[in-house]
Formats: sequence, structure tokens, C-alpha cells
Amino acid sequence: MSGVQTITVGPGDGDQRLDRWLKRMFPHLAQGRIEKMCRKGELRVDGGRVKGSTRLQVGQQVRIPPLPEPGEVSSQPKPSVSDADARMIREAVLYRDDHIIALNKPPGLPVQGGSGQTRHVDGLSEALRFGYDENPRLVHRLDRDTSGVLLMARTRAVAKELTAAFRARETRKIYWAVVAGVPQPRMGTVRYGLVKAPGHGKGGEGEKMRCLHPDAVAGTEGAKHATTDYAVLSELGRRASWVALVPVTGRTHQLRAHMAELGHPIVGDGKYGGSGQENLGDGWGAQLGGEISRKLHLHARSLALTHPVSGARLQITAPLPDHMARTWDYVAWNPADVPTDPFAEDA
Repeated sequence: MSGVQTITVGPGDGDQRLDRWLKRMFPHLAQGRIEKMCRKGELRVDGGRVKGSTRLQVGQQVRIPPLPEPGEVSSQPKPSVSDADARMIREAVLYRDDHIIALNKPPGLPVQGGSGQTRHVDGLSEALRFGYDENPRLVHRLDRDTSGVLLMARTRAVAKELTAAFRARETRKIYWAVVAGVPQPRMGTVRYGLVKAPGHGKGGEGEKMRCLHPDAVAGTEGAKHATTDYAVLSELGRRASWVALVPVTGRTHQLRAHMAELGHPIVGDGKYGGSGQENLGDGWGAQLGGEISRKLHLHARSLALTHPVSGARLQITAPLPDHMARTWDYVAWNPADVPTDPFAEDA
């Protein structure tokens, strides 16, 4: 067992998640052990409590409690990726070169591990090495039940560039969704702020985002400004519509919370739409009946970005997941009938 250590974040290690930095320094450390040290306040950065997702900056001091030596670790060995999972995640690859990998993330597959989550994209990334010595790194996230384009970096340097590009809003993400009713006007911008509302379970289960007026953000602890552009692409009478959504900001559950606040929750959204909720807009709630209502209809359709190495402009598009493709067939919507970017001036 080692003693207490204080390590200074060196050049080239900045803008990394704390948990990833620790795993690189101490490969035998399990994710669960890192999260436990954070919860207990044993891991500290510049004297303050942190989370595993805290991003480190060059020059910060990381206090690390006594750690077991590699031979002392008694936890079960990390299970390898099964052949079926390896095949599934490789088949999800939309684009790959020497620097980046883009996946069409299946709905229901978490991006990272959490409470009770043992199967996730991050854990399956070993199957995406394609000859490299390191696993590709996540540079952004999608909700577990949201499908579509998910970008990964194949090296630490590229991960840093892509993370900076997402933060600077130099990428453009367009989502497709089915929402209850038909938003009016048919194209607009939502600017409600968002603040986390606590859940009711022991571990915070049921936690969700609450919308508030933009003017109230500054005076509300933990609140952040959020902006979403939307455009109606087609409609099913007055009952539902196919919309394109652009998260100008990237807040947790932003698209789902914003559309629900407008009175047009995303179909199949049990958290923000409810299984039998009364819709206060002109929609019919987030339930349309049958299979359509059983799964979230939110898909990261496309991602446009400047390649971090070549400088070329990339446009990556993800086909609809099976449950949404069946909905499109059922209501006779055709993806070829709408522009790639409905918000562009020439659309």
C-alpha cells in the first residue's frame, strides 16, 4: 500500500478528466475505486473535493490517498469484451481514420459507466483499437436512450483538440425527433435556462432538469443558460411532428427538457413526457400508442466538424435506429425529402 501522494499536473496533461488521468498513472485502479475516493473526499484537487469527471488543468495539485500496489488488488479482473459486443460496436462505426472514429450509438447503450451500468461504449472501446495500443477516447456524450453520431478520438492529442472544438461550439450537431403536437411557430429558438432538480431515490434516481426563465438564471444557484434551435420538418395532422433540433449549448437533457417545456415532449420520453401526461400544448402527450411510444424518438442525425489534423470539413450522418425507422415507415416520412441542414439559408 502506497502513502499519500501529491502530484502536479504536468504539461500535456491538462484538460483531461481526473478519472482518465488517474487510470493512465495507475492502470490497476478500477473506476469504482476512483468514484469511491471522490465520494469520500479522499481525492482532492488544489484542496477541493472533485468528481471523476472533473477536468484537470496544468499546474494543479492532485492529492491521492494511499493506493494498493498492483499485486494487492483483490477485485475481480476486468471482463474482456465479448465477441458479440465487439462485433456490435464495430458494426456501429460510421467513419474511421488514423485520428477519429464516429459511431452510430445504439439506443439503450450508455456512453459511460455509472450506478449499475457495466456495459457501455467506454467499456467496449477496447474493441475499437484497430491496431492502436490505446483505446479511443470519448470527447462528448449522448443520453443512454438517444441514438446517433458519437465521436471518439484515437489519441490524447486529438481528444484535446476535439474537446476544445465542442466547447467552442465549432461543431454542428443536428438531431431528429418526433414530438407531440406541432410547435408554433414552425421554426424558432428556445432560451429557457436549466437547473438540476434532485431525484427521489437514495442514489438520486429520478433526477431531471428544470426549465426557468432566462432572467432567473443569474439568481438561481446551479442554473445555466441554454439555447436550442428547432424546425418542423413534417407533421402527422396536429398530433405529432418530425422536428430537427440544434443544441446551441450542450446542457444535460437540454433538448428533452426544452421541448417538454414548450408543451411538445419528445415521443417515448418517460422522464420528461410521462406515460400518460396531459399535454398543455396542442399535442397529445408523449404517447402515440403501440410500439411507437415505448422508446425515445431522439436521434443525433448528423455532426459537422473540422478535422483536427487534416483541417478538412467532415459531415457525418447516422441512419435512424430500427424503432425510429419503423415509425418513419408507418407515417410515410422519407429522410430524403428534407434538407441536410434545414436551418441553412438555402434550405
